[in-house]
Amino acid sequence: MTNSTAHARARRNPADGRPPVRRVAGGLAVLFLLLGALGFLPGITSDFGDLRLAGHQSGAMLLGVFQVSVLLNGVHLLFGVVGLALARTVTGARAWLLGGGAVCLVLWLFGLAVDQPSAANFLPVNDADGWLHLALGAVMIGSGLLAGSDGYRR
Repeated sequence: MTNSTAHARARRNPADGRPPVRRVAGGLAVLFLLLGALGFLPGITSDFGDLRLAGHQSGAMLLGVFQVSVLLNGVHLLFGVVGLALARTVTGARAWLLGGGAVCLVLWLFGLAVDQPSAANFLPVNDADGWLHLALGAVMIGSGLLAGSDGYRR
């Protein structure tokens, strides 16, 4: 066994044999799938009867805090599926974390720039969504840079 192979094996979780970047990407992808699915569940999403296809008129609130629409829930589900598919390789996982993190940061900036009650707020986003997008973007980019830095390719 070469020194680089031994180093790569030491950095992986022996319980599942996957490099850290793949585990992180897979976990965050599952989180996005969960957010998307929960946005369609009455009770977990308050004012479910006010759920709209898109736009700021949607009055549905995931966990009573995050404004959601059918479009936003669908985007979360799609984002999760793509994340799981890309988490199958180190390169894909890292690309999804970095690219997805960048998308989250763009959504945070969008939330800062758009007037929430305007037609431009097509997703919709509120202040709580903005903080969540900022946190997710930072975690995803940080994870893509740190967990993907060991150079292990599989």
